[in-house]
Amino acid sequence: MNEVTRILNAIERGDAKATDELLPVVYEELRLLAAQKLAHESPGQTLQATALVHEAYLRLLGDEGQTWENRAHFFAAAAEAMRRILIDNARRKRRLKRGGGQEKIDLGDAEPATNGPDDDLIALDEALEKLARLDKVKADLVKLRFFAGLTGEQAAKVLGISHNTADRYWAYARSWLHLEIEGKCDL
Repeated sequence: MNEVTRILNAIERGDAKATDELLPVVYEELRLLAAQKLAHESPGQTLQATALVHEAYLRLLGDEGQTWENRAHFFAAAAEAMRRILIDNARRKRRLKRGGGQEKIDLGDAEPATNGPDDDLIALDEALEKLARLDKVKADLVKLRFFAGLTGEQAAKVLGISHNTADRYWAYARSWLHLEIEGKCDL
């Protein structure tokens, strides 16, 4: 049993000191995961990897009754928390971009809006939610691969499916999501 799993088991048993031990052990991996997620964001991104890690960590430990089976399960939950934070941030920016508290300007001075990474992330999230309603395992696989940065083999282990099945599901889900985002999927 690795140290993260040991600490997670201690947290589950109610050991208050274990919560303090967890962050230093997982911090660098969470920061790397956050940096990978933020690399896909627009260049003007105001959210930093450190802030994303801290917000995700607070959400993870703030969830009452949350237990993690092992290290992979914890990091999958962390990736999901980061995904939700990024989606919330993109939606907040979108609301502001669409006129929240903006001054009116002359149309001659206006610049056309462009679809940026925030819109792409929101479109992916909406498509992923639709896929989850159709096939939760495939949606979970995408979350683990795309948001948690797990390999196909690691994601397969977390989901309890074979590596070959995970590869097939991954190919299907990527194609389905692409078609859904492009508006060509009639499922």
